[in-house]
Amino acid sequence: MKEEIINKLLKLIKKAEQKNEVPVAAVLVKNNKIISSAYNKKNKTNNILMHAEILCILKCIKKMKNWRLDDCDLYVTLEPCDMCKNIIEEARIKNVFYFCEKTSKKISKTTYIHMNTKINKYINTRLKTFFESKRK
Repeated sequence: MKEEIINKLLKLIKKAEQKNEVPVAAVLVKNNKIISSAYNKKNKTNNILMHAEILCILKCIKKMKNWRLDDCDLYVTLEPCDMCKNIIEEARIKNVFYFCEKTSKKISKTTYIHMNTKINKYINTRLKTFFESKRK
């Protein structure tokens, strides 16, 4: 099975290169069967969200009709970025296997500021109530 996954990833990164995309590919596996696969399409779509991991997850969700992928494993050619890691966690993917580590340090140009206002308590209460109702 691992050989099949690796061959699929290699095929996908070649395709990405041919289309002038960053050669990153992802494959989602459930019960030793490939469910979905994708490569980066940021340049083609001019969309910053079109990472291989996200596209692969979206295809799998559509196919399985469930956003909870806790019984799936993800194979990626490059260590996922922070955005993809968050999405992977939200999708509840069990294991992520990647072949290359990132070599560059993340440089953030974004400043995150916690807003401390009168509505914080209200928003917190609404969120807490929502999630508590889902757990019942």
